[in-house]
Amino acid sequence: MMVGEDRIPGGSARAAAQRAVELMDVLLRERPTVELVTDVLVTHGEKEPLGLTAADVGELRAAAHALRAVFAAEGVAEAAAVLNDLLAANAAPPRLTSHGGEHPWHLHIDADDDGPWGRWLVTSSCLAFAVLLTDRQRPPGGLCASESCGRPFVDLGGGSPRRYCSTRCATRERVAAHRKRG
Repeated sequence: MMVGEDRIPGGSARAAAQRAVELMDVLLRERPTVELVTDVLVTHGEKEPLGLTAADVGELRAAAHALRAVFAAEGVAEAAAVLNDLLAANAAPPRLTSHGGEHPWHLHIDADDDGPWGRWLVTSSCLAFAVLLTDRQRPPGGLCASESCGRPFVDLGGGSPRRYCSTRCATRERVAAHRKRG
């Protein structure tokens, strides 16, 4: 497995966090497929063939469930505690890699370039989420407040924290509240 990083200059934490959320969106569905997961990874710069298997998708799905707790956190302290627990359980000492010259140099905190996909998702995501948390002093995102959704989202904007994963969910909830008021 050749695990690449973001194709955005500098391999930004923002891009890695967005990749994680897009993977989580697919992986937290009832039946994620190898094809759907591969599509997200390739969109974010992974090189084919990835060779993902159903077992890899199972590992990635377990990782996505563990990462969901970061978005469900009730505040910055709880999000930091979840990240610390995930890092303690999964991270190795930081190291720089270029995957044999195939990618620009970037930081990894997983044990090796050919390690398990699930561990890669947890460690690369936690690293990105931790950078966002420390930069902004608030959780890196949340769970959509729409009762019919609940998807995780990264909050990359300034100002007030987001409550919804998309304008579609926000509009749907606003219309429902308006109708309920009568």
